[in-house]
Amino acid sequence: MVERTTILYVDDNPKSSRLLTSILEGCEFAVINANDPVEALELCRRSSFDLALLDYDMPRMTGSQLAQEIKFMKPGLPVVLISGERDIPASERVFVDAHFGLGTCLDDLLWSMRVLAAPSPLVVRHGPLPACPDST
Repeated sequence: MVERTTILYVDDNPKSSRLLTSILEGCEFAVINANDPVEALELCRRSSFDLALLDYDMPRMTGSQLAQEIKFMKPGLPVVLISGERDIPASERVFVDAHFGLGTCLDDLLWSMRVLAAPSPLVVRHGPLPACPDST
């Protein structure tokens, strides 16, 4: 059995969350969802993940603020921020390893997530990274 990369995905929009979760699971990621940043922080305290995928625009705490909290708690955890904006200020990306905004290609997001969540270079990996099933 292939070990799947575990993603903490935080998005306050249930429709967006269901759609992207379905895509990620179809691409062999294991996804743990949180609907708000406070819930996500509690999950971070109790569980381990290979990567955090955060929506930028959320109530109570932005994705950038959540990224900062996560990095203080788990400094080595890669954080990817997604937003409906083409770009966000550099000050909002300080604790973020990658940002994908309006106009982003889904394949670029998935590739970056795989690279960021990959084991450290000291671990030898045999064969290519798993690809998403062809949707055609």
